Amino acid sequence: MIPYGKQDVSQADIDAVVEVLRSDFLTQGPKVPEFERKVAQHVGAKHGVAVNSATSALHIACKALGLGKGDWLWTTPITFVASANCGLYCGAQVDFVDIDPHTYNLSPKALESKLKKARLENRLPKVLVAVHLCGQPCDMEAIHRLSQQYGFRIIEDASHAIGGKYQGEFIGNGRYSDITVFSFHPVKIVTTAEGGMALTNDDELASRMDLLRSHGVTRDQNLMTHEPDGPWYYQQVELGFNYRMTELQAALGISQMDRLDTFVARRHELARRYDELLAGLPITTPWQHPDSYSGFHLYVIRLQLDVITKTHRQVFESLREQGIAVNVHYIPVHTQPYYQRMGFRQEEFPEAMRYYTEAVSLPLYQALGYGEQDIVVAKLREVLHDGN
Repeated sequence: MIPYGKQDVSQADIDAVVEVLRSDFLTQGPKVPEFERKVAQHVGAKHGVAVNSATSALHIACKALGLGKGDWLWTTPITFVASANCGLYCGAQVDFVDIDPHTYNLSPKALESKLKKARLENRLPKVLVAVHLCGQPCDMEAIHRLSQQYGFRIIEDASHAIGGKYQGEFIGNGRYSDITVFSFHPVKIVTTAEGGMALTNDDELASRMDLLRSHGVTRDQNLMTHEPDGPWYYQQVELGFNYRMTELQAALGISQMDRLDTFVARRHELARRYDELLAGLPITTPWQHPDSYSGFHLYVIRLQLDVITKTHRQVFESLREQGIAVNVHYIPVHTQPYYQRMGFRQEEFPEAMRYYTEAVSLPLYQALGYGEQDIVVAKLREVLHDGN
């Protein structure tokens, strides 16, 4: 079976983790801050706050921005549920903005239209989560311009996008957002097994997220309500969470970061090769905006269902049966039963629904060999032409 994605772990990665296992610290040691510095310096951000998952990073990012009951969080329906759930965790309400038909990211035009209506209804969002689907950045300049006009804060959900660039600068530098979130899940570009990080240039936001990730407990006397009782003293000054990253995860991440640029370059090489090999087939290959340099976490094709005789499901199942572990990213969040109970209708976001009925994620990971890629293309070609 050729998976749609998988981790690339080297001997150097293993050695880095073993070194920590033999050290004095398995958690709350020096490796986590070292990893935070390494990621932040690479992308050009001032602060990095490492946590146990990107979901946790989204949660503390929303909390740090003051999202709460009575507020609205908006995001795209084409994302993993965590991009929306983080708003619900804070007691806020969630809504969605339809996607751009070319990039599959949140559409600035649809966003502007929805903001105009929301202003009249007094239900403007407090936070917008802009998801860089497949690793391609959203049109952040346009989104930021709307945030200045309508007063919302921006979180970049860059779970797919570490190592990618927007307008020639690394995603995560915070030029057009308050906070950026990366994921280090095993199928992502860089892995820490499980893990995530929130990056920001704002000292106060960084301090808030640092506090929230560890129970809201501090030993910083400047944050305490009175002088400490002694050198052992700490205070819980917020209701925080146990979202800490371990030293083992951080050590793996530090080692992986040494190969980040190589990983992304390889993914681009494979994506270009897919473009060439798939030319002429009844599919739409990924379009890349000239302002973007994608992290290429995913390579998503769209089936031209008006040309082929098979259904979306038949193509998907045929490829799976032949050992190609394709996937679909993602089932639109607003169609999930939990969100349906909130009153969302499938037809509210037509571009998202069109995308969902046609999208298939082909295998893409840095260790994918040309021979394996050739097999993927051959099987896809066979499936698409069978019966046509």
